[in-house]
Amino acid sequence: MLLLWVSVVAASALAAPHPRAGGQRRGAARVWSAAPNVVLVVSDSFDGRLTFYPGSQVVKLPFINFMKAHGTSFLNAYTNSPICCPSRAAIWSGLFTHLTESWNNFKGLDPNYTTWMDIMEKHGYRTQKFGKLDYTSGHHSISNRVEAWTRDVAFLLRQEGRPVVNLIPKKTKVRVMEGDWKNTDRAVNWLRKEANNYTQPFVLYLGLNLPHPYPSPSSGENFGSSTFHTSLYWLKKVSYDLIKIPKWSPLSEMHPIDYYSSYTKNCTGKFTEKEIKNIRAFYYAMCAETDAMLGEIILALRQLDLLQKTIVIYTSDHGELAMEHRQFYKMSMYEASAHVPLLMMGPGIKANLQVSSVVSLVDIYPTMLDIAGAPLPQNLSGYSLLPLASETFKNEHKFKNLRPPWILSQFHGCNVNASTYMLRTNQWKYIAYSDGTSVLPQLFDLSSDPDELTNIATKLPEVTYSLDRKLRSIINYPKVSAAVHQYNKEQFIKWKQSVGQNYSNVIANLRWHQDWLQEPRKYESAIDRWLNTPTNLNKI
Repeated sequence: MLLLWVSVVAASALAAPHPRAGGQRRGAARVWSAAPNVVLVVSDSFDGRLTFYPGSQVVKLPFINFMKAHGTSFLNAYTNSPICCPSRAAIWSGLFTHLTESWNNFKGLDPNYTTWMDIMEKHGYRTQKFGKLDYTSGHHSISNRVEAWTRDVAFLLRQEGRPVVNLIPKKTKVRVMEGDWKNTDRAVNWLRKEANNYTQPFVLYLGLNLPHPYPSPSSGENFGSSTFHTSLYWLKKVSYDLIKIPKWSPLSEMHPIDYYSSYTKNCTGKFTEKEIKNIRAFYYAMCAETDAMLGEIILALRQLDLLQKTIVIYTSDHGELAMEHRQFYKMSMYEASAHVPLLMMGPGIKANLQVSSVVSLVDIYPTMLDIAGAPLPQNLSGYSLLPLASETFKNEHKFKNLRPPWILSQFHGCNVNASTYMLRTNQWKYIAYSDGTSVLPQLFDLSSDPDELTNIATKLPEVTYSLDRKLRSIINYPKVSAAVHQYNKEQFIKWKQSVGQNYSNVIANLRWHQDWLQEPRKYESAIDRWLNTPTNLNKI
């Protein structure tokens, strides 16, 4: 096998895929003379803004740049839920989170759900999956579930370790995330030994854990993934001087939901500029390692003469705040958390095209079926991306009527104490919480405030009202919030009954144990009050 790393120059020297010609097909601009292969690479926690300027200048991402040059980049792609399982459920189902009822990292799709891969297999595709899936249920602890269920309880408990960095001081250490590299190797070997010999088209999925932070060593059950870990090899790919130190609002001026998240993520303490810059640098280095794994797949396709016959798609389940808004991790509708990369290249896909239309991860399901020539189910929340990315049509505005000019994202999991809903249009980002009245909404104009530092919801009441009406026409979000609230209570009660007499000891030793053990009776009483407060779904 080639020593994986080729330089930026070598990556750029790869021959561009030559699109195949063909006739018209349903929902797409062109059909191929032979059905194309498809490779979907989905990483974790990758900030989509790194795939275009100015973010792309901070870290060397040669294979993402290769895909940009030889394919289509979606500049405004978003997750439908900024956490692993619900986001991946949206990818594999093509449905919004309130339709899948994938509320947290423990509750995803039914294992027997018909995914786009199942349908492609029925339409003649050979299929294979490697790596992280997490669309039925994540590999998450009891603590993570309990934190999601009890987020409505009136207490503040730190759920994560303080974010830190950890460096392997080796210039030659390339394979830091061993598990991801093993899965990448398995995918490459499958391409070489099996897929290359197929007479049928194939679809390959590779799921990566990077650039998700690593678990941090400490006491308590899985104290959190709060270590940004890399080697000097990857850190050298980062332009340290270009790293931006994000502006923070004073703690006293933070939106109440942001304050809760910052506290539970253990970020309300003091951080030096060096600490913040290092966390961001290490995160970017982890993104560079992710790019290298994507590169292994592209190089293998190139070497096997499959690149011209294969549509390659790269995206992520969500982003990473990396200390923006005084937070790390995701679970937020801010750009760093909700904006994801989305790149496509291959036969029939326009090269060097940047699409500004808002799109989201539910669009992957209909896109896959469109590529396979399979009929699209009527109940999907997403729309095929092919009309926007096809080489036949150079003007994306011709298709503005084919898809709504908005995307929906929502969050109901841990580290946030109210269900959260985002409506993103070309100009506005509107964020509503809970029942729409108990927590103030947020409104941002990203064209004038890209860092989302000024909430203008009260300054522009007519815009806020109009966007809220639009959001309610898409989803009855007060009713969804109440349903999730009721679900959380029911699940917590079932869990409490399952641990029986050990309840007090078990709950005191979850990830929030450092705060909990100071006043355990106080926090147990708060849970009891929450459980005894009725949720009236009929009133909503």
